[in-house]
Amino acid sequence: MDSPGYNCFVDRDKMDAAIQDLGPKELSCTELQELKQLARQGYWARSHALRGKVYQRLIRDIPCRTVTPDASVYSDIVGKIVGKHSTSSLPLPEFVDNTQVPSYCLNARGEGAVRKILLCIANQFPDVSFCPALPAVVALLLHYSIDEAECFEKACRILACNDPGRKLIDQSFLAFESSCMTFGDLVNKYCQAAHKLMVAVSEDVLQVYADWQRWLFGELPLSHFARVFDVFLVEGYKVLYRVALAILKFFHKVRAGQPLESDNVKQDIREFVKDIAKTVSPEKLLEKAFAIRLFSRKEIQLLQMANEKALKQKGITVKQKRQFVHLAVHAENFRSEIVSVKEMRDIWSWVPERFALCQPLLLFSSLQHGYSLTRFYFQCEGHEPTLLLIKTTQKEVCGAYLSTDWSERQKFGGKLGFFGTGECFVFRLQPEVQRYEWVVIRHPELTKPTSLVSSETTATPAMLSHSVSSDPTDRLSPFLATRHFNLPSKTESMFMAGGADCLIIGGGGGQALYIDGDLNRGRTGHCDTFNNQPLCSENFLIAAIEAWGFQDPDTQ
Repeated sequence: MDSPGYNCFVDRDKMDAAIQDLGPKELSCTELQELKQLARQGYWARSHALRGKVYQRLIRDIPCRTVTPDASVYSDIVGKIVGKHSTSSLPLPEFVDNTQVPSYCLNARGEGAVRKILLCIANQFPDVSFCPALPAVVALLLHYSIDEAECFEKACRILACNDPGRKLIDQSFLAFESSCMTFGDLVNKYCQAAHKLMVAVSEDVLQVYADWQRWLFGELPLSHFARVFDVFLVEGYKVLYRVALAILKFFHKVRAGQPLESDNVKQDIREFVKDIAKTVSPEKLLEKAFAIRLFSRKEIQLLQMANEKALKQKGITVKQKRQFVHLAVHAENFRSEIVSVKEMRDIWSWVPERFALCQPLLLFSSLQHGYSLTRFYFQCEGHEPTLLLIKTTQKEVCGAYLSTDWSERQKFGGKLGFFGTGECFVFRLQPEVQRYEWVVIRHPELTKPTSLVSSETTATPAMLSHSVSSDPTDRLSPFLATRHFNLPSKTESMFMAGGADCLIIGGGGGQALYIDGDLNRGRTGHCDTFNNQPLCSENFLIAAIEAWGFQDPDTQ
């Protein structure tokens, strides 16, 4: 078949086997909403010629820097850069981090052309310091470009996008690593069954999630990656998170209850993605991706900003090359009367990733500091967030992750008032593991995001203790700060409260945890904030109670 959608870089037999060329040849719509629907439906996915036209149009419309290299620049520089090298032996730019160039349906000439284009991009974009996704992007675009110069121009426009509200692909280690952390946070919140499996089978779950972009940009077969890229060009970066979450959900569904094929879950997921066509069609993958109920793009952007800020505080810069960032709880330094190292690592896998970079620091122990709520507050003030652990006389273990400094309680003038953010959660470890998050995470239909600029007049009573900063990342829990949501009642934002006589975690129709002023007795029950079951015996005696902070290892 002689299709105008093919070019000299494509192996026609492979292309015919991977993607049929049967679809419409023209696209007339211009409205963004209609384009979104057509992209998701795969309207241009079965016509090579039409997909090439659509890519050209969508990429041409990307707002770019004033001086962005075009096809003529490529023609001028390619000879000087490539020289007399054989294209098959051309080195890859350092910023791709030794990423393998996926061949998809390219022939040998096409594979060499990808290397040439990457080297020319490196020449024109010295500010790009880490971009392992780029080889896959260039390889895909080459299937739908007339020649190397056109492919070069398309890739350059993607890199040169200057719309601050439109993120495309990560171009520095700082951006890449914060994206990985953000993905880990999203898995933690929206794929809890898969997350539980990952924690059980991997030593460092954060390193598993750091592989998420490789699943998309390299391991996905062309038939699936091209469909994802269709939607990505229309809707942006958020699509990538959705698809990666869907991949993890499908992996969990296939592998739950089965022994993993190796002792390396990262490799198992890669192999699953490579062979995904055997079990999941591109349509099913996108359907699953868009069935996941996420918060707004702005909320994800806030989380990305917070993670980036945490990395900067660790000394990671835009020019930083790849390094090992994530740190597990170190067995040799960890001592607790309540939980084991393994249990603490499990808890660490639940906390927001920007704090999972830190080491646990024991702030308060009833066995060391006595059974005094006053001493508890004294030891914990100045630390945000904190982790509360409780062991009952019946050897039950439960606790809470608390997002906000206990000193916030003083703003209520001695009265009991709730504060904190939606990143708080409660859990039990013994006799069985169960975590209960803010009810809005599990049921986002309860609320709608508000604008980022809130006023005291529209805040719920539980929010009034927060001063709204002009910089949203000044709050340590920006992703789930209650001021960003219209809540139906204040009971959904009753996270933590402390007085002279008691401390309470979770409110509204009950309390998730109530601890008396002597730290001797407590009770637990259902509360509206977390929609939880009792965390242990409903009325319990405390054998030990600990509070842990989060210490940057660089400050030890």
